[in-house]
Order: sequence, then C-alpha cells, then structure tokens
Amino acid sequence: MVIVFVVDTFCEVLNGTTMTAQRFVKGLRERGHEVRVLAIGEPGPDNYYVNEAHYGFVSKLGHASGIGFAKFDRAVARQALDGADVVHFLLPLPFEMQVLKVAQEMGVPHSAAYHMQPENMSYIMHLNKVPGFNTFLYNLYNKMFYKHFRHIHCPSQFIARELQKHQYEAKLYVISNGVGENFVPAETYREPDPDLYHILMIGRLNPEKRQEVLIDAVAHSKYKDKIQIHFAGIGNTKKHLIEKGRILKHPPTIDFYDQKDLIDLMHNSDLYVHTAVVEIEAIACLEALSAGMVPVICNSEMSATTQFALDARSLFRADDPRDLAEKIDYWIEHPEEKKEMSQKYAESGKHYQLQDSITKMEYMLTECIRDFQEREG
Repeated sequence: MVIVFVVDTFCEVLNGTTMTAQRFVKGLRERGHEVRVLAIGEPGPDNYYVNEAHYGFVSKLGHASGIGFAKFDRAVARQALDGADVVHFLLPLPFEMQVLKVAQEMGVPHSAAYHMQPENMSYIMHLNKVPGFNTFLYNLYNKMFYKHFRHIHCPSQFIARELQKHQYEAKLYVISNGVGENFVPAETYREPDPDLYHILMIGRLNPEKRQEVLIDAVAHSKYKDKIQIHFAGIGNTKKHLIEKGRILKHPPTIDFYDQKDLIDLMHNSDLYVHTAVVEIEAIACLEALSAGMVPVICNSEMSATTQFALDARSLFRADDPRDLAEKIDYWIEHPEEKKEMSQKYAESGKHYQLQDSITKMEYMLTECIRDFQEREG
C-alpha cells in the first residue's frame, strides 16, 4: 500500500502522538509499504514537510508540551496524496481538517485515530469542572472532523466506549499504540537500595497528569526521607512541580530521556506510579510494566490505564495522596511480592506488542480502502 500519515509534529519525539506515528510509520515501512509523512519538519525519504503555523500563546503552550502546529500548504498536500491508496490522520486539528478536504477532493480513502481526549483539553483550559464541557468537545470533534470518517483507530477499549456513548458512527478499531521490542526486563534483578527508593513516573507535565499527587503521597509516606521521585517528561507544570517538590528531603528529578536512557531508568527504579486522571491509553505506563516495573495506577473513570493493573495493590483512589502513600509503603514493605509481580507484569506487557498493533493497523487500512472502493462503485 501507499499510505500517507498526517500529523502536525513528526520529527521531535516529545509527545505520545508523535512517538506513536513514528513507530507505526517505521513498522509499516519495514513490512514493505510505501509510507509518506505530511507534517512539520526536515525533508527526508517519503517525507512531505510544511512550515509551522504560529498561534501566539496557544503555540507557546503547545511547545511546552512538545507540540507544534503545522501550516497548511495545498501544493505539498496534493503532492503527498498523489497516488496514495489511503491517508491516515492522527489529530483533529486545523491542519488535518484542511488536508482532509484535499483527500476528499482527490478521492483518496481516509481513516483517523483518536489520540486527543477532550478531557485533556478541558484540563488545559481549566474548564474540567464545567458541567457538559467535555460532552461539548466530543460533539465538536465529531461535527468538525470525525463524522467524515468510517474507520477510526482507538488506542483502548475505554475510548472506543466513550465514542460509542457520544454517538460516533464510524467503525471503531481497538488497537494499542504498542510496546517496542526494547522494553523488556533487565537481565538481572536489581535488589532495592536500602538507602534510597526510586519511584518513576513518565508523561507530559500537564495539569491532568497530576504529578503533584505523587509528591504529596511521598510526603505522607512512612519512608518519605528515603524516597527519590523521577519525573520523565516536559510540559507546562514543570516550574510548579519544582517548587512543590522542595517539601521533600529528596526533591524530584525532572528531565526528558531518549529511549535508551529511559529504559535504563526503568531498570534502576523500584516502582512505577501513574497519577494521571485522564488517559486514552498511557503507553508510557505499558512500557514501564513491560520492562518489569510494578505499577501503582490512578483509578480514574476518565482513564484507560486502569486496564493494566493486575490487582487492587496496583490501584489508588484518584487524587488521594494518602491512599497512594499506603500503596507505595505496601510495596516498599513487601519486596518479595513485588519481585513476583514484576515477572507477571512483564508477561502481561507481551499482549500489547507493537508488531501485533501494526498487523491490526494494516487490517484497518485495508478495510478502509476496500469499503471506500465499494461505496464508490
């Protein structure tokens, strides 16, 4: 197949959607497909790049989370779509909306992914407590973008149910964003350091990720003076987390890591905590448990990440630092149980392998082309 991926940001690995796009593009190319990319960035093989659009304060917020907004260029879009079998859109943003019109004009079959959860936007806009606002966004996304698609990739069953609840009419394909083959347990088990217990959380530093709950939880822990938090990510709340982290004897480290260094950090940390109340999947959490980490996950009704917990020991009440502190203390006090569960979590991660996800993506794109051809007669 000749496949075109359309996503605002592709070159920089600073957000989950970009990372997902890169992995699927690489995997599909390795299977012999011609995969073109239409995005911001530097030219390269089968890459059709456009300039960045600048929206003032909105762009500033986006950059803080590793997101840029592409500037529509009709000529480049037509060049990228010329001769394509199918075009796949990753976000419901202005750039994608304009490229979609080109695909419709050129008669190119098109599919979409649902990576931008409305709850993410409502938290960023500080409107998450406004009744009906999330429903408004679900309906707005549908009206302006997703109603034009008959095939939608959903990274989790959770978001598929949300789309059904909000009356999206497309065929929904539940396909994990997938774990790469490098995320495996360390070759040898590392015994906990008696002097310092390392807790890792990965994800954008945004309000809905609720990293401050982990800081508060450690402050309530019986072992607060021997715990070191590591936050892996970038985002708008970094300054706030630095300030808040000063209440701890060991203030959190905050950094962005390439894949090799991130895996090393996983192998040298004792516990993974995921405090986010809003998640479509949270591939970072899945990667951590695939690498042998035992997770403690926020049990939020707006998050799909709870699906990864194997039992109640790995769940805590949303926005409840004292409950999280109890779970952290439990795993500190039961190292043999944690060692046993480490193996079980690593085994569970094998159900979300990237190669399986690429196979499912191939099937969805093939169905998209076939259904389009049948409709067009």
